[in-house]
Amino acid sequence: MSKRVNGRTRVFVYGTLLRGEPNHRLLARAGLVGEARTRPEFDLVDLGHFPAIIEGGSTAVAGEVYEVDRLALAALDRLEGHPSFYRRERIRLDGGQVVEAYLLPAEQAWSEKLIDTGDWRDR
Repeated sequence: MSKRVNGRTRVFVYGTLLRGEPNHRLLARAGLVGEARTRPEFDLVDLGHFPAIIEGGSTAVAGEVYEVDRLALAALDRLEGHPSFYRRERIRLDGGQVVEAYLLPAEQAWSEKLIDTGDWRDR
């Protein structure tokens, strides 16, 4: 189970929700836990204006972990189209922490442009 602190959920973000990116405003009231990486079990795909994590790869994806309340989590779900587009799922980060993250089913990824470094900012 993902870690909940004071009724908050820890969420791993890796694209347009990162600090300095256009959708970060949705995390304005969230608490930054810190920078993190996934285990090397994913692919990071460039879908144009935003990325997607796909399970089954060999890349450690770079991002940030935030503690969000239920209202912020609902806003993130709307932005990410959960569960019809992205699916919010529990993942284990490098180091063992379990968090929520938005993953894209491989069959929905229309791009094969991988970001080999695992860092959206390197695109």
